[in-house]
Amino acid sequence: MKLLENKVAVVTGASRGIGEAIALKFAEQGANVAFTYLSSDEKAKALEAKLTALGVKAKAYKSNAAVYEETETLIADVLKEFGKIDICVNNAGISKDNLLLRLSPDQWDEVMDVNLKSVYNMTKQVIRPMMKAKTGSIINMSSVIGIMGNAGQSSYAASKAGIIGFTKSIAQELGSRNIRCNAVAPGFIETDMTSYLKDGEGASAYIQQIPLARFGTPEDIANVCLFLASDMSSYVTGQTISACGGLCM
Repeated sequence: MKLLENKVAVVTGASRGIGEAIALKFAEQGANVAFTYLSSDEKAKALEAKLTALGVKAKAYKSNAAVYEETETLIADVLKEFGKIDICVNNAGISKDNLLLRLSPDQWDEVMDVNLKSVYNMTKQVIRPMMKAKTGSIINMSSVIGIMGNAGQSSYAASKAGIIGFTKSIAQELGSRNIRCNAVAPGFIETDMTSYLKDGEGASAYIQQIPLARFGTPEDIANVCLFLASDMSSYVTGQTISACGGLCM
């Protein structure tokens, strides 16, 4: 028996990196997957084909999680197409790193909209069908930077810290309806978004900070999300799991 047999999962920002790994992991474990993307139609179609090849139903939706009306339309479409939503992974995110002195109001707002407001938008849409079904798992992608902070990343850190507070509040609001809400806080993960970390002398400096002495992979994060999505974590809610190789203790 697969861990997510016949479940329906929605994953935002899934056409690459961590989001793609989560979508694939869920499909391998039997979940039907609806996922969102913004940039590449080509990558989205390729992922849709990979998921379908695993024997599950899958559909790509070009939708911006940072825009409330788009999430409303998205969830209505997913419910029409898939019939229910058991799991929601709020993974969409960006960074606009800059020292505060140089950080523009527009950069700050964009990071807050994509990273934090999107989590509000999506969660607000999925809790109705979940409450009706009296079951659900919401997984929000935070970051160790939201726990530790980092110079030059005040907007990113604030948005990811906000996700942790939001997660705890939703876990308290919806626990009695058997809806769980948890956060994952990745450390340094090898993706397109973090490729600059591996270049030059900087890479060994980062590695030295990590007790497990390696960067994480998108699959490392997908495995944690699988645990939180499945019944293996049926007594886990309101938690932030740091998947960071021990960087943040």
